[in-house]
Amino acid sequence: MNINLLFEEMEHYAKENNVPIMLKEGINYLTNFVKEKNIKNILEVGTAIGYSTIKLRNEGCSITSIERDIDRYKIAKDNVKKSGFDNINLIFGDALDVEISNLYDLIFIDAAKGKNIDFINKFKGNLKDNGYIIIDNVDFHGLVGNSDKIKSRNLRSLVRKIEKFLDYLDNQDEFIVEKVNVGDGLIILTRRD
Repeated sequence: MNINLLFEEMEHYAKENNVPIMLKEGINYLTNFVKEKNIKNILEVGTAIGYSTIKLRNEGCSITSIERDIDRYKIAKDNVKKSGFDNINLIFGDALDVEISNLYDLIFIDAAKGKNIDFINKFKGNLKDNGYIIIDNVDFHGLVGNSDKIKSRNLRSLVRKIEKFLDYLDNQDEFIVEKVNVGDGLIILTRRD
């Protein structure tokens, strides 16, 4: 299948079925980052339907991606098959229960927003010394920083977890933190020397 056609098909499916995929601005930034930094291997936490997985693999690197929703995992497997790409390893399971031993140039986290701290703590040992951790959705549709104005209790709770995560990043000294205002907001972490 033509790769651009596959991306269009995936974007349409995501919109029709309310599946969160990266905004175009964010995925374009991320794929350019992978090219510029010569990233060779990626661990992705949160596959969904495989959109960012295949976009990142399109840049020539190998990728291992973890998804806990069985339906999305199956769709991602089908999309990976349609892409014709090798060097994509999809793992079904909760990322916090999955054991990974490889080291990666990039760990990309785009999963349960309330568990970002847990994901970093679990997988930072899998990051190469000069590698990067990138987290998506740190603005959460412009709601972060405005949690007191959110009427829905569940949404307010989620946004507060993201705000707590950002406070955590401000108060830790293991990583240099860079915020990039593209898509729905990205955070890039690099280890301090």
